[in-house]
Amino acid sequence: MPGCGVLLGLCQYETNKLVRIQSVRLGSLKWSLNAFILLFICLMMLWNRKYQEFDLVVSSVTTKVKGVAQINLTGVGEVVWDEVDYSGPSQVKNSFFVTTNVIVTRNQKQGKCPEVPLKGRYCRTDQDCEKGACDQQSHGIQTGSCVKFDVLRKTCQVSAWCPIEMKSHPPRPALLAAAENFTVLIKNNIRFPAFNFIRRNILPEMNDTYLRSCQRGSDSLCPIFRLGDVVREAGEKFSEMAVEGGVIGILINWDCNLDRLMQHCKPKYSFRRLDEKESNKTLYPGLNFRYAKYNIVNGVEERTLYKAFGIRFDVMVFGQAGRFSFIQLIIYIGSTLSYYALTTILIDWLIGTSCYSAEVGQKYSEKKVESVQDKQKCILCVSYVDENNIRLVKKSQKKSLQDMKPTTIQPRKEDTGHLRAVPSLLQPGVGLDHNAQPPLDRKPAPNPKPCRPAWCKCDCCTPSSLPQEELCCRRSDGTCITSSPLFEQLVLCRSLLEAYLLYRDPLSSPAQRGRTTALRHCAYRQYISWRFGVPPNDTHPAIPSCCVWRIREEYPSPDGQYSGFSPTMMVTMQDCANGEL
Repeated sequence: MPGCGVLLGLCQYETNKLVRIQSVRLGSLKWSLNAFILLFICLMMLWNRKYQEFDLVVSSVTTKVKGVAQINLTGVGEVVWDEVDYSGPSQVKNSFFVTTNVIVTRNQKQGKCPEVPLKGRYCRTDQDCEKGACDQQSHGIQTGSCVKFDVLRKTCQVSAWCPIEMKSHPPRPALLAAAENFTVLIKNNIRFPAFNFIRRNILPEMNDTYLRSCQRGSDSLCPIFRLGDVVREAGEKFSEMAVEGGVIGILINWDCNLDRLMQHCKPKYSFRRLDEKESNKTLYPGLNFRYAKYNIVNGVEERTLYKAFGIRFDVMVFGQAGRFSFIQLIIYIGSTLSYYALTTILIDWLIGTSCYSAEVGQKYSEKKVESVQDKQKCILCVSYVDENNIRLVKKSQKKSLQDMKPTTIQPRKEDTGHLRAVPSLLQPGVGLDHNAQPPLDRKPAPNPKPCRPAWCKCDCCTPSSLPQEELCCRRSDGTCITSSPLFEQLVLCRSLLEAYLLYRDPLSSPAQRGRTTALRHCAYRQYISWRFGVPPNDTHPAIPSCCVWRIREEYPSPDGQYSGFSPTMMVTMQDCANGEL
């Protein structure tokens, strides 16, 4: 039943065919390469901790800036700024801002005043000013009047906080250059949820005395940072960056090994500038923002406007923790087994190159690889008496086989079984019936052959309507192989053919061995073993037309009908000697 066939097909095991080569050189090379690959795999496993299961860090950050600076403000005098004054509002999560430069506009009140001219925006009459107009660069709303800005220029009057901020460029050097000596305490708490592991960058052994005296120059784990050192380690100069401001990244990396024997989980700090200072030099450089302080003077609200320039420090936390996992170890071992295929690839390449002889490479290839041709492609092998090789030709339905160009040319391999069997079968006394008479159905030779075909070179071939039968025994003009005495002895000798048939079937009767059909087919095989030796795998030997008709003349069909050329795999005497028949 079909179902039983499917079940039997499932109950099968298939394995690859291996070829073992006895060679000290190849064996030593194989084990050396395998040892090198094993060493590489082990080193990579330990270096990258591929035997561990990993989890990403979850963190929170808080900061506290300390420092006091004294600055001289125009119109105000000496002013002391502490962390409340220079620490602006936090703009981004896990970040803090330190003011390093400032432009102050004091005593602003709601009123009307001339607009600060922007990019040559001047006026001559009130018609140049549109009442109620404003844009993104304006400090207020136009009243429609053109008033004097200074002695030489006039601008449109606006309703705004007056007087309007006049300066657009920050002072040099920076007013709060002393912020270089400010310090910041960074508190970072981390957690690895998969392992329920919690830690902070202020380690358990760090007490209050340690935090008051630690310095990053001598202790890389100190959580207190001097701002000037942070900017310097980011590759910048604090005095230059303080003028217009910028963004500095403080990177905290947690690379934790949670295995008990190699437990290690401490932070590693690094610094870099995050804003593009080169491109920002041409458009909106640095970092700044405005804020105001309001008060009431004589019942009128006033404000002091601050345009603050400074450095924003972004604290970014990265990291992962790993712990031994048997499953990850098995996955890594399974994924690295494919590296051992490199040994086979390299040795196969060495055998196929000039490091070994072509004979050794071909023998190894034949033992290892079994070639299978596509069923739609019929490869014929042709042997000429005036050439000592075999041509492989594709079957064609239009062009004669004699005129087809070969795809490859291979050396002829002798059939050793045939060479051993022929002398033994020619020995007398092998059980032949020497008194046997020729069959009575033997017919006389057919009519004389028609004229020589164009593809014939021996003048003994017969025309055919099938291109695959249009083949001569010679490549160039000359004597036909059928005229050789050896052709008579090896191919047509009746006693030899009967001995072959008796070798294949020791219990056959003389009548069975004397049938012309069996003798004719045995003669075909004799010719193939003689002229082709051992044909290449998956090829079909083609017998020349002159030889086919000579064998048919010697052993004709009773009804005069022949099946013609049919590509089939021929059996050699080597197969007989190996007991494969």
